[in-house]
Amino acid sequence: MSWAAHELESYLLHKHLKVKVSFLAILVGCLAPDMLTKLPVYGIRLGSLVVRPDEPWDYHRGWPGAGFTHSLMFGVVLGLLVLWLFRSRPWALGLFVGTSAHVLTDVFDSVGTMALFPFTTQHYTTGMWAYAAQAGRYGDAAAYYGSLGLVWDLLWLALALVGFRALRARYFFGEVVPSDPAWGWLRRRLRMSDRVMLACYRAYFVYGACRIFGWTAWARLVEGAPMDWEWGGPYWVDKVTPEPTPLGELAVRTGVGMGGLVVTVWVLWLVVGRRLWRAAGPDPEAGGASKGLVPGPVPGPGPVSASAGKG
Repeated sequence: MSWAAHELESYLLHKHLKVKVSFLAILVGCLAPDMLTKLPVYGIRLGSLVVRPDEPWDYHRGWPGAGFTHSLMFGVVLGLLVLWLFRSRPWALGLFVGTSAHVLTDVFDSVGTMALFPFTTQHYTTGMWAYAAQAGRYGDAAAYYGSLGLVWDLLWLALALVGFRALRARYFFGEVVPSDPAWGWLRRRLRMSDRVMLACYRAYFVYGACRIFGWTAWARLVEGAPMDWEWGGPYWVDKVTPEPTPLGELAVRTGVGMGGLVVTVWVLWLVVGRRLWRAAGPDPEAGGASKGLVPGPVPGPGPVSASAGKG
């Protein structure tokens, strides 16, 4: 699992997508696969009672379990549900992009993901660092930031800093806000000023960056965890890996999985997706603006945002 990449990747994805898409939806999508699965993996304490699966990694990434949340099909279903319930193209597309990014990012630990589920339960993994959620939150943090997991997070931080324009006020009010009426709803209902909205937009970037340096400092200075730069480390943790699959069997499973995914998505598009997409299209009564998750026009930037955009 990736500790900070899921927060940082949403900024890059929104910046490089050349279509109208909700940043908030991408962010929610990047976090969604772990929202209902991460706490039980580490264990939920209710007084003296501890609720925890017998095989945390199997529950988190496997089947039967919650591993279906770490599949590309999960994003497809989530996007279709949003199209059906809210008629929002930017949110449907954003959720699909975000969840898919999470699935592909988690491929790099030693357990990987069932990316092509339900057509195959094959785990796809590069084994770059050890999956150690079974060691609890703090054990997992020490293992992650004591291995190439730290390099992975620093890579995403560097990419985000290179694309720093995505954090500027001008980009936020010129690209992010117009793409998602939810920002207008937040401004009206919560009386959020432009300055507060911009701070909320940047908050997850700051949160992700602080997690990297905070947990690394804790692992080195407090926990005293040794640093292991070898592939698949750290050596001192009891890491989890799925059973290896022979190359021929892997090829067959991958072919079946990719074929099943492509055919199923195409059929879903023809049967329901195309109709829902059209229904969520431009609304003539809204002056040609796309229907959003929250109805109503998005107010333009006020004096605060206009002045901030010069920075």
